[in-house]
Amino acid sequence: MLGIAFGVCFLTGLLSALQYEPLTWLPWPASPPWLYRITQGVHVATGTACLPLITIKLWSVYPNLFRFPPVRSLQHGFERGSIAVLVAASLVQLATGFFNALNWYPFGWDFVVVHRYLAYVVIGALLLHIGIKLPDIVYGLRAKLADADVLTEIPWDENPVSHSIAGDVPPPPTPGLSRRGVLAASGIGVGIVVATSVGQTVTPLEPIGLLAIRRWRQGPQRVPVNRTSEQAGIREAATAPDWTLQVTGAQPYVITLADLAAAELTEDRLPINCVEGWSVGATWRGLRLLDLVVRAGGGPRSSVRVVSLEQGGIFTSSVIGGAQLGRALLATHLNGERLDLDHGYPLRLIAPNRAGVLNTKWLSRVEVRA
Repeated sequence: MLGIAFGVCFLTGLLSALQYEPLTWLPWPASPPWLYRITQGVHVATGTACLPLITIKLWSVYPNLFRFPPVRSLQHGFERGSIAVLVAASLVQLATGFFNALNWYPFGWDFVVVHRYLAYVVIGALLLHIGIKLPDIVYGLRAKLADADVLTEIPWDENPVSHSIAGDVPPPPTPGLSRRGVLAASGIGVGIVVATSVGQTVTPLEPIGLLAIRRWRQGPQRVPVNRTSEQAGIREAATAPDWTLQVTGAQPYVITLADLAAAELTEDRLPINCVEGWSVGATWRGLRLLDLVVRAGGGPRSSVRVVSLEQGGIFTSSVIGGAQLGRALLATHLNGERLDLDHGYPLRLIAPNRAGVLNTKWLSRVEVRA
């Protein structure tokens, strides 16, 4: 169960990484617009499931830490070393991933970079561990439970196949839960954790989202907020009556608040998806970004950089192009209401199939590149 969850979490994490640094020959698609909502929701849900799973796994094997001597052979030492790397990297990866979902960064490193590269360490160590234990795995899969030999007590580093004895010997009594009991309790517990947290992505389960970090019903205009205008320090600049949007390109121009009020707006239904795992569908209304790009001398193949009023932080600008550009909006309204200040008033980017942190808020400039 833990291995499957790690594998799914790793693959969906790779897709998420492509959002941040897309390959030039593999642009991120705009359709279906909810694809990132699914992949990132699954990523966070499986990562959440891994927290109790790895706790149960470590609880079940921790007595092996106290076997002496700690290293019985070169192969045994190599195995224990690989397990040490796997456990340490997994605990750091899962703990910091959970902190990221909470928007809490007590560590001093760049979470996105470390999280990505540490994932390769975890998966590499996991594959190495599976490779080392492959003989035991093969033996376990081939053994017939009804006819299997009963194993004698054997040294830690020896092959159980060569130390089996035939005979109908009853298994020794084991205190506490049986293996099946542990598996059943683990499955039920993990199911409860996932069901009560995944409501932040699967909206029908939102009413039972007791462990959900974000709940869409509690956000302004029925959409959660990660970073408020106060945290961004842009209240005064965003509400200034002389706010303008600078559009640069071959034919630069300026858009004012009066221009926004008089503009013909387009409406679209697009989900807002965040890397923390929450997402919600919403109705947006605003200017078609491609129309602004064409007016500035660009076109559908242009690369466009949008810049926020916010001065600090790593997500004060983002680049959009390809299929996403064709459906992107510079939104003025959310769910039928003028944008709340915390949602990016007076103007924000919203595009399909895109991470929330890349849908830049509080826009000040649009740069149209060739």
